[in-house]
Amino acid sequence: MKTRITLGLAGVVSCAAFLTAVAVTRDDGGAASALLTPPRGPYVALGDSYTAGPRIPGQNGKPPGCDRSDRNYPALVADGLGLGTAEFRDVSCSGATVADLSAPQSTDDGVNQAQLAAVSAATGLVTVGVGGNDIGFGSVITACVKDGVRYRMESRFEDGELNDAPCRKRYVSGGIDQVAARIDAAGGRLSAALRDIGRRAPEARVFVVGYPAILPDDGRGCGRATGLAPGDVSFLREKERQLNTMLRDSAKAAGAGYVDTYTPSAGHDACADKDVRWIEPLIPAAPAASMHPNERGERGMAQAVLRAVRAAR
Repeated sequence: MKTRITLGLAGVVSCAAFLTAVAVTRDDGGAASALLTPPRGPYVALGDSYTAGPRIPGQNGKPPGCDRSDRNYPALVADGLGLGTAEFRDVSCSGATVADLSAPQSTDDGVNQAQLAAVSAATGLVTVGVGGNDIGFGSVITACVKDGVRYRMESRFEDGELNDAPCRKRYVSGGIDQVAARIDAAGGRLSAALRDIGRRAPEARVFVVGYPAILPDDGRGCGRATGLAPGDVSFLREKERQLNTMLRDSAKAAGAGYVDTYTPSAGHDACADKDVRWIEPLIPAAPAASMHPNERGERGMAQAVLRAVRAAR
């Protein structure tokens, strides 16, 4: 088990048990028609498990505990830009927080050096996908799953009322929203990290990559895939949107670009059909970690990054 849940969801699988490609592609899966002009300098990818792609084959890179896939979105972006091995460094690591950008991160199989050590004055492009672990989003989901299990046992309903949200009550009471407060605090840390990137690589194009839609707009019918009470689907979706808003605002304040992966992933959440979803549910049907992007999701995120790079040129 990782020191931090990977966006972090190592503990979710036990709750589920308790409940009982290399090329950048178009949406139709065909090869992209043209490569973008590569950046003037190497591309460095920073981030957490949504960047790394845990359990998506093939897993590579050091340390092994970072669970980095060679089909994650950084690898697909590098391929779409026509970058060779010497021009691309993926130092993302499952479980990473903003602090792990500037300090070594221990994993259950090795130590990942400070991710920012890969960024230099020669760097031409940087993507940053981090923030979920800073707010403990994985542990929040785990707690909400446990509350959902209890709720379903007590209510004896599959989905109950759409506003039933036992987990919301856990995190929001007395006018205090614990998750929102964590998001605000993470924003300050990310802003400092983006300033550091700017100092290290003053000529680089920098993009903050948001998180794709994990849950659907409608909580009804999502219980089997997530174990959540219907109102908590809405609660967690709202928190993810707030997290993405913080990422976007931090990027703008730092003069960086923001990559919206939420909008293109709508309808491809963990409760969608297995043939279209970008995010795997508690019990994955495709090679990917629970409640994390599968290969289709990483491909969709890569397309969003490349669109943002293209638009910024």
